[in-house]
Amino acid sequence: MGFVKHNATLASFLLLILFFSIMLPETFLTGRNLFNITQQMSMLMVTACAMTIVMAMGDYDLSVGSMASLVGIVAAIIFRGTGSESASLFAALAIGVIGGALNGFLVSYLNILPFVATLGSLTIFSGCAFLIAGGKTLFGTEIPPHFSAFARGNVPLLNTEQIMLAIPNLTIVAVITLLLVWFLLQKKIFGRHLYAIGGNAEAALLAGIDVQRVRLIAFMLSGLGAALAGLMYMSRVASANPTQGAGLMLDAIAAVFIGMTMNRQGEPKVLNTVIGVLFLGVLSNGLTQLSVDSYIRDILVGALIIIAVSASRLERLSR
Repeated sequence: MGFVKHNATLASFLLLILFFSIMLPETFLTGRNLFNITQQMSMLMVTACAMTIVMAMGDYDLSVGSMASLVGIVAAIIFRGTGSESASLFAALAIGVIGGALNGFLVSYLNILPFVATLGSLTIFSGCAFLIAGGKTLFGTEIPPHFSAFARGNVPLLNTEQIMLAIPNLTIVAVITLLLVWFLLQKKIFGRHLYAIGGNAEAALLAGIDVQRVRLIAFMLSGLGAALAGLMYMSRVASANPTQGAGLMLDAIAAVFIGMTMNRQGEPKVLNTVIGVLFLGVLSNGLTQLSVDSYIRDILVGALIIIAVSASRLERLSR
């Protein structure tokens, strides 16, 4: 019974794959479509991994989507002004760290609730993106060419007339991010401190953990992850828009919550978050191919969040 309870999410994911395979027998499980799914979910993978760090200590970062939009604009503007791709890269990542530090300072040192602090910064980052871009989409010569070339590239594994199997470069970046976050959370003291704070912040403080410092670093890492996702998104679509990262926040939180249903303790685990990301990626891809309205997809994601949170709450109450 326990096995079924804690593997219901994985079973649902496999049933989802089976459903789309039956409904789309000629396109869904092809190498090209799998390539598209992994490429499309790469930005979400990076954002969700960063979100897992913050949620491990019981906090949220609602600003990741607007931060992703902002760094894309910043990278394009810096490149337009300097012609330097490295300058635009480092400036964009620095903006992510600084924005995350702002969130961490508000939460850790001013004791503002994470929901309120990051909701405020979400609005600030979004406003800055519109202001800097002049409300326009930046594209063409304003986008670093090597960024776009990298995003379109892949590492081929098998390429024949019948089968095309390759790993997109963006997916490689996402996997590297996943491994780094997994190592940080599972193998380092910092990760144990995050989970200790998530379990009981006051007890963690009494145990000698510098709660303020850990929270600050966690939000900085979240900002860095959002910045990386924003650069990946800009590179993939070869444009920078003030709203292009808007959907990342909701999907990242949904992915973490879906993964939490697979954990007996109801804790965010990055490997479980991956299942949540894959779940959402397969769902979006399949519904798009079936020509289902995108609003239906939003309704389903919202329902998944409610179900995941309810399952986590019921699990805690039953212990």
